[in-house]
Amino acid sequence: MIGQQSNMETHDASSVLQGRHVEVLGAIGQPAVELVVWQRSVPDQLHAWLETVELHDWPALRLLITPPDLPDALSLFLRERGLAMTAASSILVQDIQALATQYARIVGSEQIEVRLEAINHDACWKFHRDCVAARLLTTYRGPATEWVVPAHASRALQKQKAYSGPLEQLRSYHVALFKGSCAGSGSGIVHRSPAMSGCDDTRLLLCLNQPSVTSPPAWTG
Repeated sequence: MIGQQSNMETHDASSVLQGRHVEVLGAIGQPAVELVVWQRSVPDQLHAWLETVELHDWPALRLLITPPDLPDALSLFLRERGLAMTAASSILVQDIQALATQYARIVGSEQIEVRLEAINHDACWKFHRDCVAARLLTTYRGPATEWVVPAHASRALQKQKAYSGPLEQLRSYHVALFKGSCAGSGSGIVHRSPAMSGCDDTRLLLCLNQPSVTSPPAWTG
């Protein structure tokens, strides 16, 4: 993963932190912090490959796995999609493993649940809070997750499609760690998936969670 020079900014009473270095993700452990965003970029080679790869028939990948096992699992998944392991696709695999390693360290879990989904429909379009302690999201292609600062969360939940803002949106490749309603501190960040109806593009979304009763069986290779 490629980070940029350290820079951190806060807003909404320090409940949201944003920074240009991976270390910002660790701030999610602070009781008052409900969202951290690592404002990063990725190598041009990966960006160019992601913009051209065909995604419309990708099934969702969902694994319960340890980060060291991810390269084998992801390489197998890509080969099953008919994609050769190239320098660009190897960067994607390495990036997902690096994010998974960071996430597992932050939440203190040996195994994590990994979802990699190609989305071309209006999934999770309602404003909501996740029933999780902490969830990592990054969008590799297409429009990224929309979210609401805590001061406006109740109004967004009430009005839903009638909510006219203010509304924030992550950028592609930015990495967000959200606290959810089960975090035990705060109330969780209200967010939604962007509308995809009538859009010619397909989102490629990575989601990392702690293991739960709904997780699949552990990956064994």
